[in-house]
Amino acid sequence: MPTAVMVDLAACEACSTPHPLTELVETAEDDRLCSGCVADLQLCAGCDLPAQDTALTTYDDYRCAGCRSAFSVCDDCDRYTRYNIAVISGGDVCESCALEYSTCDDCNFAVAEPVSINDERDVCADCRQDYRECDRCETLIRGRDDYCDDCYRPDHSLVHDSEYTPRPIFHGSGPLFLGLELELRTTAHGFDDSVETANDQLGRVAYLKHDGSISCGFELVTHPMSFDYAISEFPWSVLRRLRLLGCYTDDEVGIHVHLSRAGFDSPVHIYRWLKLVYRNEDEVTMLARRQDSQWAGFHPDIRAKAKELAHGGRGWGRYHAINTRPPHTFELRIFASSLQRQQVQAALGFAHASVEYTRTLRSYDVARNRGWDWTTFTEWVAIRPEYAALTAELAALGATGLGVSTGNQEDLACAS
Repeated sequence: MPTAVMVDLAACEACSTPHPLTELVETAEDDRLCSGCVADLQLCAGCDLPAQDTALTTYDDYRCAGCRSAFSVCDDCDRYTRYNIAVISGGDVCESCALEYSTCDDCNFAVAEPVSINDERDVCADCRQDYRECDRCETLIRGRDDYCDDCYRPDHSLVHDSEYTPRPIFHGSGPLFLGLELELRTTAHGFDDSVETANDQLGRVAYLKHDGSISCGFELVTHPMSFDYAISEFPWSVLRRLRLLGCYTDDEVGIHVHLSRAGFDSPVHIYRWLKLVYRNEDEVTMLARRQDSQWAGFHPDIRAKAKELAHGGRGWGRYHAINTRPPHTFELRIFASSLQRQQVQAALGFAHASVEYTRTLRSYDVARNRGWDWTTFTEWVAIRPEYAALTAELAALGATGLGVSTGNQEDLACAS
C-alpha cells in the first residue's frame, strides 16, 4: 500500500482557489497568487515582482507602489518621476516636460509665463520686479541706473552742449580750411578719463561737444585747420590714448569734414567738386567704409541739383553725402568714424585732394582725359606725397579704381 504524500495547500489571495503552496507566486504587495491571476499583472521594473498596483514612469516602465514611493507625479504628463523640476508660475514637472518651458534669462529657472524685456530677454515674474523703466524712455533697465544705454548721458564740464559754437581759431594758411568732427563712444566708467585726456591733448586745436546720436561719448570738433597744419600739428597720439581708455566706434558714429566755402575758386569749382564726389559713389563709399548710411545718403536729386547748389542753393536737410546747408562751409559726411590715424588722415586727405584736384579741372580734361574717372583722380593723388595716408588707405581697401565715369554734354559745359 503506497505511502500518502501530504501537500500544503493555500488559497490564492485573488481568486481564493486552493493551490499547492509551492505553486503560488509572491507579489510586490506580499500577496500569494496563482499562476492564472499572476498572468494579468505587470512586472515591476524596480523589484522584478508582479504587482497589482503599478504606474507608468518617465522611464517608460512600470513600478509598484513600494518602488515608486520615492517618486512624485509630473503635473503635466501624470507619469511618475524620480526628479521633478519646479516651474515658476506653473507646477512640478519631469525633466522631459520641463524642456517645453522657457527659461528665465536671469535666474535660469523654468517659467510657465515669461515676461519679455525689451523684446530681447524673457524673465519670470519675480525677476521682472528687478527692472524699471528708463527715466527718458520706456526701455526696461535693471539695477540702480537711471537710464538705459541709449539714453545714458554722462556729464562733464569739459564737454560742451551740442549747440556750442565758439569763435573759430584758424590754424595754418588758407584759402581752404578743414574742420574735423570725430564722433566717439566711451564706456561709462571710462568717460571722465577720456574727456580729460582728450581735452589735455587737444589744447586750442579742438574741443568736445555732446551729440544727440551718441548716448555715452562725445564729438571731437577741431577749429578750422589747413590740411598741412592738420597732418603735421594735430596731436594724433590722442587717438591711441583714447583707444587705451576704452573709446570705440560703431556703425552709428561717423567722421564729418567741413570745407570752407572760401576755399573754392568759383561756383564752377564747387560744381566740379560736387560732381566728382557724386559721380563716384561706389568708390567714395568704399573709401568711407560706410555703406548706405542714413546719415550721409547719396540722393540722386542732390546730384541733379549740383549746378543750383554750386551757385548758392542750400538744398534740403543735412543728412546727405555733402551737406550744403551751412552758410560758410560744405560738410562732407560720408566717413565712418575711426580711432586709427591713417583712416582719419585719409578722410581729411580726400576732402583736401578732391578740392585741389577739381580746382584746375576743365571740360577738356573730363572729355579727353576722363577727368571725373576715379582712377584718374587716384593716380593724381598717388604722385603727391602729402596724401600718403589717403593713398595707403585706398590701397588697403582696394579702392584705387573700380569703374569709369564719363560726362554728358551738360556736365562738360558746366565744368568749363
